[in-house]
Amino acid sequence: MINMEEQIWHKHNWPNNVKKSLEYPNEPLYKILENTAEKSGELPYIIFSGTTTTYAEANLASNKVANFLIQNGVKKGDKIAIFLPNTPHYPIVFFGILKAGAVAVTCNPTYTKDELAYQLKDSEAIYAFVFDHERFAPAAYEAIKGTKVKKVIICSAKDFLSKMKGILGGLLGKVPKSPYYEDDVTFFFKDVMEADTTKPEGIDIDPKEDLAMLIYTGGTTGVPKGVMLTHHNLYANVLQLDEFVWIHPDDGSEPFKLRYGKEVFIGALPWYHSYGLTLTMIGGAYKAAKVIPIPDPRAGKPPLSVVLEAINDHKVTVLHAVPTIYAAIGSIYSQDPEKYDLTSILGCGSGAAPLAPELAKNFEKITGGTVFEAYGLSETSPLATLNPTNKVQRKFGSVGFPVSDTYVKIVDLETGQKELPIGEDGEIALAGPQIMKGYWNKPEATTEVFREFDDMKFFLTGDIGHIDEEGYTLVTDRKKDMVIVGGLKAYPREIEDILFGHPKVKLAAILGLPKEDDPTTEYVAAFLVLNDGETATEEEIIEWCKDKMAGYKRPRTVQFRDELPLSTVGKVLRRVIKEKELES
Repeated sequence: MINMEEQIWHKHNWPNNVKKSLEYPNEPLYKILENTAEKSGELPYIIFSGTTTTYAEANLASNKVANFLIQNGVKKGDKIAIFLPNTPHYPIVFFGILKAGAVAVTCNPTYTKDELAYQLKDSEAIYAFVFDHERFAPAAYEAIKGTKVKKVIICSAKDFLSKMKGILGGLLGKVPKSPYYEDDVTFFFKDVMEADTTKPEGIDIDPKEDLAMLIYTGGTTGVPKGVMLTHHNLYANVLQLDEFVWIHPDDGSEPFKLRYGKEVFIGALPWYHSYGLTLTMIGGAYKAAKVIPIPDPRAGKPPLSVVLEAINDHKVTVLHAVPTIYAAIGSIYSQDPEKYDLTSILGCGSGAAPLAPELAKNFEKITGGTVFEAYGLSETSPLATLNPTNKVQRKFGSVGFPVSDTYVKIVDLETGQKELPIGEDGEIALAGPQIMKGYWNKPEATTEVFREFDDMKFFLTGDIGHIDEEGYTLVTDRKKDMVIVGGLKAYPREIEDILFGHPKVKLAAILGLPKEDDPTTEYVAAFLVLNDGETATEEEIIEWCKDKMAGYKRPRTVQFRDELPLSTVGKVLRRVIKEKELES
């Protein structure tokens, strides 16, 4: 077993007030909500469109979800899909699924019917909670065909609006609504809320073994895989985050951890993703914080102004976001600095893409808060490393130190079995209580990404980096070919497979190219060879993609080539194409 005291990251700039190792309660993840409801049930949890759901109300409503599922035949270990944006339903449904002993399958609400169908089929989900919306609900009805999904539970925005707002919204057409409902498979959330409020009994959860969530990731091949996260994985990650984040006031006063019952979190990141779900929705509940869900962060004029309005109106203190959101907030604020007061912000996490130092410093100048960069993956619940949350010990360009009870090794790229020395680039490998159990129904893929060192299992991340002489981890490249679009990950093979379905396309290559106005994020670029005698336009291909993949995956540019560079076995050499594009 590795000695935690001997790690290089503890010997230089490790924050004095952060424990190297923690005690983790052996209890199910839903106890986070129950504990807060028992201690501070009167405090507001979710604030949405002028209505408030307290912790006590959310806890009782989650009991209703659990009882409804059990009464309708759900057994321990069954998979229940959540196809919702960030609305007040989400935490109630999520914790309710866990209380029923079931597993939450979080689905990207921007998915097309085909993308959703794959996830429902692979996960073997038997129920799905779906947002009442002109696009989401019809997509779900189509997606469940040929899957094990028995019922769709429709969740309407009206469920959490005052009666008058709901009536007026319906009359004026402002409340989203599906154009139809399939009676034979449909329940409504209001039906669920008629269930018993008592907590289900007799469901024995083993936190370290039993799954809480399946979250899908493309991995190195681009084929979506279900990441199996246990109750313990997610619970531990919430505690690791809470331990590492200390607020250091600029006036020199004593640093403090986030305050129980005092903070206001904003749900600007989607909760189907582990970054938003763990750090904001669940992490907020652990701290008895107010949580402001943002169903569509790109809403408003200009886009993303809804986030600034929420920060201003609710005096948000904690923001977790991606660099593109920080850039957008800074840009909107600079156009009308008198319109928004963002000085309530204390701490801001940034992840999913590299953070430019000037971007962070500009945001700190606007808000007075501190931005700290993190690193992690769906497979790590997601938090693995974090920069010290003060402006003295953090190191821009790095992703900081492993959080408590977490280990980083740099291993060779070929086998992942040889540990490399300090300063040498290799594949980043991680071990800790937040590391996934494995990939759902993919034992070979699971075996491929784990290696054993010092009697511990290390997860091979697929990312390239090194540890410097002070113990900071630096991510220098991506072994995977994924494209990071505004913090979301698009996988070239998945997009190429769809493009090969176009009758005119003979060969396709997908690359991520840096945006000219923001090099920290990328856009999807398609390079196509057409079948002999065929012609096509860029607009034609982009239009064809619209109903076949989520918006962030769609090619922004399309170039037609007579040929693409191929390896000796006929594989398209994306690297060669990208090098030429960047040169030009």
